Amino acid sequence: MKIIVDCFGGDKSPSANVEGAVLALREHGDLELILTGDENIIKSELDRLGCKSDRIEILHAPDVITGEDKPTDAIRLKRDSSMIKAISMLRKEPDIAGLVSTGATGSLIAAATLRIGRIRGIRRPAFCPVLPTMDGGIVGICDSGANVDITPEMLLHQAILGSAYLKNVYGIKSPRVAMLNIGTESEKGDDLRKAAYPMLKDCESINFVGNMESRDLLSGRYDLVVCDGFSGNVLVKTTEGTALELLKKLKKDIYSKTIYKLGALLMKNMFMQEKEFMNYHNYGGSVLLGCEKTIVKGHGSSDAKAVKICIDQAYRMSSGEMNREIEEALAYIQ
Repeated sequence: MKIIVDCFGGDKSPSANVEGAVLALREHGDLELILTGDENIIKSELDRLGCKSDRIEILHAPDVITGEDKPTDAIRLKRDSSMIKAISMLRKEPDIAGLVSTGATGSLIAAATLRIGRIRGIRRPAFCPVLPTMDGGIVGICDSGANVDITPEMLLHQAILGSAYLKNVYGIKSPRVAMLNIGTESEKGDDLRKAAYPMLKDCESINFVGNMESRDLLSGRYDLVVCDGFSGNVLVKTTEGTALELLKKLKKDIYSKTIYKLGALLMKNMFMQEKEFMNYHNYGGSVLLGCEKTIVKGHGSSDAKAVKICIDQAYRMSSGEMNREIEEALAYIQ
């Protein structure tokens, strides 16, 4: 199993990317990694970690794509960047299964779509991150930012893509699919959602359970939520931000009185568990579903543990038969 790790472009790159790669190698004995970026800096990071594995290859790429670069310009002008070289190698080498990057989202989407290609029948790839639910499970959100303007057909494709992903990577046999809406009634929503509802309901390849209001995202009643990229991005970031701010307020309140501090000391283990539960870094990155090869986009602020989890995601996706299942489902509805 060969996976490329783009080691530059994130807030904590390259240290977090290289360390995450080393952690992944220790867990997966059949894994080989190709690290892209400035060779001298990557070697320095590997030396710092005491890693001399023969399962690591370095592809020298001296340039870096930043969030300020326009995607089209980055693809055209920054061919020596760690991201574009990684995409080029992924396209050319059939034995490379996937790519993990914490770099600029827009450039990654554009490069992957133009140079890797889509699964036959899919109009546009879509991001699908996962978040924890209150019953100990997970929920996927598809799309979370790749496509702002979409069609009812694309919502159906996202349901098929996300369902196959959750089945193959997380072992959910029949993912419960909902459509993000302003109410649970079937007639609610704008023209897009009204048109998409019967298409989702009539598709036998998915387990569609109706509309979902945003407040129920973490309830545990749904495994996958489909939406346009604008709404999905707002939904994910609002949920993550709310969790982080609640933790900050809880910490502030605990330190406000001595009696609260004493109580918190007795409940320290519980508070640590809750903190880990609400830390979105523990749930990996957003997979770009619909491409011919596996691509995982980690948070720009990913630490080493988060990068390692992203590599785990790519590893599990590449081990299954997800793309074949997607093509069969698409052929059935066409």
